[in-house]
Amino acid sequence: MTMLAFRTRASTCPDQTAPAADLPAHRERLAIVSTGSKLCGVAAYTAALRRQLSEAFDVTVFDLDQYLLRSTHRRVRELADKHVKDICKQIAGFDAVNLQLEYGTLGQRATDIYHRFCWLAAAAPRLSVTFHTLLTPPRFDSTSFIKALLTLRWRTVEQGYTGYRRHRLLSRGIARRLRRLQQSKQVSAIVHNRRDLYDAKYLYGLDNVFDHPLTFLGKPEADAARAHASRHVPPILDSLPSDAVLIGVFGFLNEYKGFGTAIEALHHLPANHHLLIFGGIHPNEITARQPLHPYVSSLFRDAFVGTTIYDRISMPRDQNAPALVLGPDRSLSELLGAHPRDLSERIHFMGALSDSEFLTGMAICDAVVFPYLEVGQSASGPISQALELGCRIIASRTHTFLEFAEYHRDAIEFFDIGNHLELAERILARPQFAAPRKFPEFNAETNKAIYLLANSRLPPPAIAAGRVPLSENVAVR
Repeated sequence: MTMLAFRTRASTCPDQTAPAADLPAHRERLAIVSTGSKLCGVAAYTAALRRQLSEAFDVTVFDLDQYLLRSTHRRVRELADKHVKDICKQIAGFDAVNLQLEYGTLGQRATDIYHRFCWLAAAAPRLSVTFHTLLTPPRFDSTSFIKALLTLRWRTVEQGYTGYRRHRLLSRGIARRLRRLQQSKQVSAIVHNRRDLYDAKYLYGLDNVFDHPLTFLGKPEADAARAHASRHVPPILDSLPSDAVLIGVFGFLNEYKGFGTAIEALHHLPANHHLLIFGGIHPNEITARQPLHPYVSSLFRDAFVGTTIYDRISMPRDQNAPALVLGPDRSLSELLGAHPRDLSERIHFMGALSDSEFLTGMAICDAVVFPYLEVGQSASGPISQALELGCRIIASRTHTFLEFAEYHRDAIEFFDIGNHLELAERILARPQFAAPRKFPEFNAETNKAIYLLANSRLPPPAIAAGRVPLSENVAVR
C-alpha cells in the first residue's frame, strides 16, 4: 500500500476544528498494548495517542508489566508469559488492537520477545503494529567470526553469533509472522519515517503500511504549555542575569545524546550563554557505591569542572611522556587555581523532570539543541515536542533527524555530528527560519487519521490496492 501521509483541514487551518476522517456511527473498541513505564518514551507517546483517539475509538490501554517482562529468572519469566497470555484473552474481545512495539518492552531474550509478540498478534481481531524501531535483516560477519574462532576468542565467537541470531529473529522472524497473519486478517504497520516505510513495504512485504512522525501535543496543549512557561519557574535559574541566552539539551544522560558536543560549543560562545541539561541518569544505570557516573564525569572533563591548569598540563599524553614536575615559584597560585576554561557557572543540571516541567524547559530556551550521535534510531520524542512548541531547533545531521525533517520543512537547523564549532556558529547566527512558525502540518489530527485508517475495518481489495475511502478532510500526499 503506497500510503505515505495524510493532511487534514486542521493541519493547514489549526485554529479550526475538523474531524480527521469520517467516524463510524458507533465507536469501535480499540485496545492499545504498550508499556506504562515512565522510564520509556513509548509510554508518553501512548498517553498522547490515547487522548488523540478518544473521540474516534473507545480506547483501553493494556500495560505491559516491565518488572515481569524484563526479568531473565525462570520463575519470573513464566509469570511474564502468563501476564501476556492474560492480555491476549482480553484483547480478543476488542474490535481492533494496536501494539506499541519497542522490542525490549516484551523481554530481554530474543525468544521471549518473539513468542510474546506472536501471542499478542494472533489474539488481535484486527492488528496494527507501531514500530518504534524497525530492525532490518543483519549480515553475518563471517570474516570476524572466523578470525575470532582461529584465535580461540570463544567469548567473541559466542557474542557475535548470539547477537546475529537475536537480530535475525527480531527482524526476519517478526516480519515473516506478520506476512502470514495478513493473509487471514487485517494487519497494518505504522512507522515513523519513510525509510522504515520502504523497508516494511518492499523489504518485508507488508501490504498495509502507514508512516507518520511522532506527535504528542495538539495546538491547544502547545499554546497552554507556552503560556505557562517562565524563566522564573525553575529555582536553579534565579541567579542568572536577565540577558542570559539559554541553550537546552534534553533526555537521560547517555553517551549517544552527544551532550559533550554542546559543552564543547559553549567554550566558543559569549559568557552570557548558558547550557541547561534537562534530564538525569537513567534509573537502570544507577550502580551501588558508584560515586559519580562515568558519563557525568566525562561531561565535567569537557567543561574543565574542578580542574586546575596543573592538572591538565601534568597529565601524561601517553605512557612514555613524562609528567610535569611543579616547582614553587610565583606562578604557583595560577597553576593551582581554577582553570580559565571552567564552565561550571554556565552549565546547569536541571534534573529529571515531570512531563509538564520538561515542556516548560523547552519553551523557555532560546535554542533547543539535539547533538545526538548516529545510533540507528527510528524517531525521537523530544524533537517532536520541541517542534510542536515552536522552539528554535538545532540538531545534528543524523539519519533520524534528516528523516524527521522530511515531514517538517524549514523547521530544523542542522550541523554535522560532533562538530562543536559549527554548532556554536549556528547558535550565534540569526535563526535560519523565521519565527513564529505555523503549527506543524503533520500533527495530532493527521496522526489520528493514520490510526483511524490503520485500525478501522477496510475491504480487502481496498487494502491490497491502496484504495482507501477518505473524507474530504483527508487527502493522500
